[in-house]
Amino acid sequence: MSYFEELDLPMDRYLEANASSEPEILKKLRKETYQKTTQPHMISGYLQGRLLSIISKMMSPNNILEIGTFTGYATLCLAEGLPKDGKIYTLDKNEDLAYIPKKYFAESEFSNQIEFILGDARHEIKNLDVTWDLVFIDADKESYLEYLDLIKPKLRSGGVILIDNVLWYGKVLEENPSNKATQQIKLVNKIVAEDPDFENLILPLRDGIHLIRKK
Repeated sequence: MSYFEELDLPMDRYLEANASSEPEILKKLRKETYQKTTQPHMISGYLQGRLLSIISKMMSPNNILEIGTFTGYATLCLAEGLPKDGKIYTLDKNEDLAYIPKKYFAESEFSNQIEFILGDARHEIKNLDVTWDLVFIDADKESYLEYLDLIKPKLRSGGVILIDNVLWYGKVLEENPSNKATQQIKLVNKIVAEDPDFENLILPLRDGIHLIRKK
């Protein structure tokens, strides 16, 4: 556990106690993620999941893109805001864990609206001829900038991008980081903030979520 996580635990408990409850299927998925994966902290979790759900419900997006499925928790949260004819495309390359999201997607009420694609997101995004309303990026940090470059032309005006882990356990405060992931996250945050096509704000929820709207 990091220093930042230790500081936030009491507040996180308070925030969770005063937030809307998660659907039962998400409780089951969260439990199985902690039981069967080696890095359960990668799950979006309660508070972030409710944020994704609310944003999706506010937007009622026709097309959602998620880069980085893990066990599918965030996917199901984002799917809560889909209209009946809406769709979420979720991309991941981890074949070993794919059985978990596949199981929960099939059990969910959104089973016909989720397209789970196994493969390299950089190639799959190019192959998808879709205009995006809402995008959630939570994958390999070293590729964040490349994902952003691929997504921006396909994001509609007024569309929203959410990028996870943009505070990187406080490492973004390092002036000259040697870690490549830290370098890329800092660069993406800077590029987004300076891009005249975007309106943006970093939310200090968990490890930081960059909330971006395309003008």
